[in-house]
Amino acid sequence: MGVGEVWRSVRPYLAMVFLQFGYAGMYVVSVVSLKQGMSHYVLVVYRNAIAAAVIGPFALWFERKGRPKMTLPIFLKIMALALLEPVLDQNFYYMGTKNTSASFSSALYNILPAVTFVNAIILRMEIIDIKKRRSQAKIFGTAVTVMGALIMILYKGPIMEFVWNRGRHHPADAAAQSDAHWLAGTFMLLFSCFCWSAFFILQSHTLKAYPAELSLSTLICVLGAGQGGAVALFMERGVKPWSIGFDMRLFTAIYSGIMCTGMAYYLQAVVMKERGPVFVTAFSPLCMIIVAFMGSTILAEEIALGRVIGAVVIVIGLYSLIWGKSADHLIQSTDNSGGKKHGALELPKSVDDAMAANSVDFVAIVDIPPAKKP
Repeated sequence: MGVGEVWRSVRPYLAMVFLQFGYAGMYVVSVVSLKQGMSHYVLVVYRNAIAAAVIGPFALWFERKGRPKMTLPIFLKIMALALLEPVLDQNFYYMGTKNTSASFSSALYNILPAVTFVNAIILRMEIIDIKKRRSQAKIFGTAVTVMGALIMILYKGPIMEFVWNRGRHHPADAAAQSDAHWLAGTFMLLFSCFCWSAFFILQSHTLKAYPAELSLSTLICVLGAGQGGAVALFMERGVKPWSIGFDMRLFTAIYSGIMCTGMAYYLQAVVMKERGPVFVTAFSPLCMIIVAFMGSTILAEEIALGRVIGAVVIVIGLYSLIWGKSADHLIQSTDNSGGKKHGALELPKSVDDAMAANSVDFVAIVDIPPAKKP
């Protein structure tokens, strides 16, 4: 095996590990900025404006010939997408993370595939055959994931000490304040997960009528920045909340817009095209581990035993759900190709193939196809 073949085989792994470090950095720097007094309403506006500025030129260039015509129903769907993700999801995520911790929010967000799976069943986008092992795995994984989330919420347990934070003093008043707001922050994070799940489901319908991923993402960012700006002007009075200098707040807005949107789109598109969505989903727990380490060292966050146990249970349920969805993906690939080898393992052959990015923010979720017509 030559050097070129080795590089092609390890490239998807390196790309996904790089992305997980990037997302972990977003969890940490956003908490730092919020603790320094930055308004999360203003952060959402700046983040989406920067993301639109980054993605917009690529959308104008690569999709200049194949962009569909904009209609009123499509525009209303995009308005709803901008409300669900940039406005509701991101604001409630920032509020929930501020009231809990970066490590807790990153661990709890692993329930997103399970939330999306349940919503897809309710909307009849997912078909369950209880006699099939893959359906049993998906149901089991969803139940275990929910159980892990309940453990994280209801049981705290003793504080765990590691080599890098042993003997570190945690102020009692800060701990009491954290306990007082922890439950409210948890419900904010859960509502954020629900909004993000609804965003993906609505987006799957919108892409059928407007199959221009980069243009759609740019429009969502622009409209999200506009809607978020209206909310920020109502919630934050005066000019002071909007004033940021060359500090951590500006870095957070730029980092989130470029790293967690622009860079993520490209790398996610290439890896998904080559290895499929299940491969991307499998790396989600790595971000949780990185955030737990960075949060305990940089932010001096306490890590409780109950939340570690809950996170482990969530990961077990997540991989059970991933296995069930991967079995669905293989069966559908075989059916669509008439038994031939599925082309998802091939490298992109055109510029349009390399633009398969479908979300304003990266999230590692499994693909939920629409139900087959009888």
